[in-house]
Amino acid sequence: MYSIIENNSEFVVIYKKPGASFHSESGEAGLFEMVRQREGICGLFPVHRLDKVTSGLLVMAKTPEVNRQLTDAFSQRQVQKYYLAMSTKKPNKKQGLIKGDMAPARRGAWKLLVTQENPAITQFFSKSSSAGRRLFIVKPHTGKTHQIRVALKSIGAPIAGDSLYGDSLQSEICDRCYLHAYSLAFSLGEKQYRFTELPREGDFFNDDFFAAAIQEWREPWLLPWPQLTHHKQPANKS
Repeated sequence: MYSIIENNSEFVVIYKKPGASFHSESGEAGLFEMVRQREGICGLFPVHRLDKVTSGLLVMAKTPEVNRQLTDAFSQRQVQKYYLAMSTKKPNKKQGLIKGDMAPARRGAWKLLVTQENPAITQFFSKSSSAGRRLFIVKPHTGKTHQIRVALKSIGAPIAGDSLYGDSLQSEICDRCYLHAYSLAFSLGEKQYRFTELPREGDFFNDDFFAAAIQEWREPWLLPWPQLTHHKQPANKS
């Protein structure tokens, strides 16, 4: 379900596999509880989470003070987050900004609205990685539930393998939902931390097309992301 990327006195960073549930379900230990038990960490705090279908980087705090600092950093948008996604559909724009309020829809899904009262804010670049396949690098500035999945659906390119927001037939063919928490950067006191991990699971993430396409995105923080003027209201959970 996971592997350890970093384990120090202040926090632990793990690589989460797709399909692993963060919280315990039906009496079965979830990812957070599993890390606490297996690594022998009595005091462990869930700073943020990832959807069950998403793979990639997660940080958990080891002390109440570090938990407070990291939680504040996430809510104040001081954490740099970058995701990778793959779609088999062509988006109606190749790069840019997706911004709007989110509201509950059917079957536990969410939808993007045109209103801007407390909007989800998502930037992205995309490129063709092979015939019929498009790779996205995504920078969410807020942490709304299903934010990236909803954002890409809104531009006509739902994530490959996403049964909730994509084509059900296409989702059955895919071996996973192609969304990955790729890079995470934050500071604690005077120390700066950055972690970047390529996805390990999924045929589309392990072929030569992806290997070639990802090369210029190996340091996503260096891409020419346009500067944004943020609203002051805090983000929801990450």
